[in-house]
Amino acid sequence: MGPLAGVKVLELAGIGPGPLAGMLLADLGAEVISIERGAAPGGKPMPDCSRRGKRSIALNLKSEEGVETLLKMVEKADIIFEGFRPGVAEKLGIGPDDCLARNTRIIYGRMTGWGQTGPLSQAAGHDINYISLTGALHAMGRADEKPVPPLNLVGDYGGGTMFLVMGLLAALYEVRDSGQGQVVDAAMTDGSAILMAMFNSLHAMGMWSTKRGVNLLDSGAHFYDTYETSDGKYVSIGSIEPQFYALLMEKAQLDPAIFGEQNNQSLWPELSDKLTIIFKSKTQAQWCELMEGTDVCFAPVLDFIEAQQHPHNVERETYIEVDGMVQPAPAPRFSRTASEVQFGSRVAGTDTEQVLSDWGIA
Repeated sequence: MGPLAGVKVLELAGIGPGPLAGMLLADLGAEVISIERGAAPGGKPMPDCSRRGKRSIALNLKSEEGVETLLKMVEKADIIFEGFRPGVAEKLGIGPDDCLARNTRIIYGRMTGWGQTGPLSQAAGHDINYISLTGALHAMGRADEKPVPPLNLVGDYGGGTMFLVMGLLAALYEVRDSGQGQVVDAAMTDGSAILMAMFNSLHAMGMWSTKRGVNLLDSGAHFYDTYETSDGKYVSIGSIEPQFYALLMEKAQLDPAIFGEQNNQSLWPELSDKLTIIFKSKTQAQWCELMEGTDVCFAPVLDFIEAQQHPHNVERETYIEVDGMVQPAPAPRFSRTASEVQFGSRVAGTDTEQVLSDWGIA
């Protein structure tokens, strides 16, 4: 039941990237126990897909008994991770040294925005702040307009969750030979900085400007952008390669005398304006009929509810229903050890007695 079947994970419940990391590990088959601050007896499960596949227990980590119970669980676990400010876990008596003293093989993950060290490490922050510091936010938006936050996908989830999970799994692989656990310091600033690697490279090659909205992939190019349709919806095109651009010109009946110089950047603003008029001449459905499934590199811009009904996503079962809630299916896909959602969201603390019994703890 997933490639991580048999792996035991303790997640100190938090918000944002930590819970999603726990969800991914649970989807992959790990036994993930969410350690909650308090129980909610008689409550209803939250419609929160990041809680799926995890059993939930409540421990008072400000009490000696609660801390000792957690450390007994650490003795039997493979991974523990938390999202506190640096130093908080140490003050509670559940920091890396405390856990490694109980289990020398434990992988201890730490998820923060700024990292465990540095002059900002103790400051509060959110995704928008972390991606500001790494140049990511500055690069997002149209020319002569202010930067646009890309939801909280880049810092929290791209630079945070994914790098935490990658670090935990890499350390889990390494401990098989060394027998020694270690600390994984996952910072959203570090992760989002790595996500900008391509643009550091393009700038060094003289192919990317730090000015926003004038480059190939940031709405500067007329052939890599979104356009409004006559029914107030939008479509996206990404016709970068010359053969794909030629097909765009054919399908949209673009005049080669006007649109022929694809990579002449001085013409991009003018050609964008012309394409804006052209795409407003048809509905989104009409453009889909003309271009979807071709090498134009085209897709309708859907909201996340519409995405659930798109034929491609339906056929691939990209979305599933768990406890009456439609949500993304586990990813990636494995040919032999298929991932699956074991169960839906659990009420906080509802599994305390059963989990402790299963783990052999009074």
